Amino acid sequence: MDISLYDFSNLPSQTQSEIVLNQGRLLNEKVGSSFKYVLYEISSFSVEVIYKNADGKIVGLNIFQNSKVYAT
Repeated sequence: MDISLYDFSNLPSQTQSEIVLNQGRLLNEKVGSSFKYVLYEISSFSVEVIYKNADGKIVGLNIFQNSKVYAT
């Protein structure tokens, strides 16, 4: 999927989550005592999904611009 960070940021949270889980490329995963952090790549940016370990529900999303976009 080719979507800009700006367009993605302006989508509702539920839609963002669906895009990440259905079309994102898994890059990394870290499990802590209370939360699991999963990093996905979407187009020219990455999204960190934070899950609560107790019930597996998404409790947050963090969006990061990939540094390769700025490479010349």
